[in-house]
Amino acid sequence: MYQRDGKAAYKANLDNTVALSGFLGHPESAFKSIHVAGTNGKGSTSHMLASILQEAGYNVGLYTSPHLKDFRERIKVNGTPIPKRSVTSFVAKNRTFFEKHQLSFFEMTVGMAFDYFRRKKIDIAIVEVGMGGRLDSTNIITPEVSVITNIGMDHTQFLGSTLAEIASEKAGIIKSGIPVVIGETTSETKAVFQKISEEKHAPIYFAEEEVFSHYPSDLKGNYQKINKRTVLKTIAVLQKLDWSISEKHIKNGLQSVVANTGLMGRWQVLQDCPKVICDTAHNKEGLQYVLAQLQEEAFQNLHIVLGMVSDKDSAAVLPLFPKNAQYYFCKPDIPRGMPAEYIQEAASSFGLQGKCYASVKKALETAQLHASDQDLIFVGGSTFVVAEVV
Repeated sequence: MYQRDGKAAYKANLDNTVALSGFLGHPESAFKSIHVAGTNGKGSTSHMLASILQEAGYNVGLYTSPHLKDFRERIKVNGTPIPKRSVTSFVAKNRTFFEKHQLSFFEMTVGMAFDYFRRKKIDIAIVEVGMGGRLDSTNIITPEVSVITNIGMDHTQFLGSTLAEIASEKAGIIKSGIPVVIGETTSETKAVFQKISEEKHAPIYFAEEEVFSHYPSDLKGNYQKINKRTVLKTIAVLQKLDWSISEKHIKNGLQSVVANTGLMGRWQVLQDCPKVICDTAHNKEGLQYVLAQLQEEAFQNLHIVLGMVSDKDSAAVLPLFPKNAQYYFCKPDIPRGMPAEYIQEAASSFGLQGKCYASVKKALETAQLHASDQDLIFVGGSTFVVAEVV
C-alpha cells in the first residue's frame, strides 16, 4: 500500500488499470465525471463539487484518497460510504485477477470505485487523482471537465524536481477537446498548461482571473477561498454544458459540504477550552496558508502536536512553523511515519523546541494536560497524524 509504505508500492503506468477496466467491462464509461488533480486543495475542491451537485438533485459518486479513519471513505455515493459487503464481495469475486496481475492497492480501489458507481447508476462522479495525473490509475476516464487546483513541490521523487515538470505530469489529465479549469498558477506552470491545452484543443479557464460573488461555506480554512473560486468556475463550465445547477444549489452546497459529503480534517475544530484545531496540510504550499491562519487565532500559549512521514522534505516545511510554540513530536502509526526523534532533531535546528512522544494520542493528551483554557492546540504535519485524532 502506497498509503502505508510509500515509494515501494507505487506503479508508474496504467497497464494494470486498463487491463482491470477491460476485465470489469469498462465501468468508467457508464457515468459522467469530473477529474480533479493538483498538489493542494483537490480533496476540498472535490467535496465542494460533490455537495453542490447533490443539492442540484444529481446522484453523485465521489472518489478520493487517502482515507482518514475508514477505507470506505474513499468511495461514496451521495455522501454515504460504500457498504462493507460491497467491498468484500468485489475483492472475493475478482481476487484471482488481482493476484494474477499483481495489482496495487490503489489500482484495485479505482476499479472497485468505478464498478460500484456503475452499479449505483450515478449521474456523475467526482474523481480525485491519487498522485500526479498522467500515470495515475484514475486517468482512464473521459470527464466533462478536468480541474487542476495548483502545483507545488510535492512527491518530487515521482513527478519531477521543478514546478514545470510537476505541472506537466498533472496536466496529463487534460483530454482532447475537454475543458480544463486551473485554480492557481505561476508563470512557470501557466505556460505548461497553456501549451498542453493548445495541443489537445482543450478550452482552458484560469479561475484566478475570475471574480465571483461571495458564498459562505462550512469549510472555514482561509485557503478554502481559493478552492471555492476553482469550484465556482468549474460549476460555470458545467452550466454551459447544460447541467442544471442554480444559485440556490451552489449556495446550499457550499454551506453543507461536511453534512453532504462527510469531509473531515480541514481546519477542523475538535474541541473548545482549550481550543484544538487539526488540518491535513502537509507540504510547504498548504502549510503556509494554515500556519498564517493559526497566527490569526486568539490564544495565550500555542501548543503544536507535530508528526510527518519519512519521505517528506522536513527542511522545506519546518522553517514555516512558529518558534513561540511548545512542540509535541510524534510518529504517525504507519510504516512511512518519521520517527519523532528525527523530527525533533531537525526541528531544533530551526529553533523549534519540544519533547518526543510514543504516539500521536499520547502527544495530544500531554498537550491537553499542559494547556490552559485560553491556550490553542494545533495538530498536523501529516494527513496520518490528523487521522489519529479526528
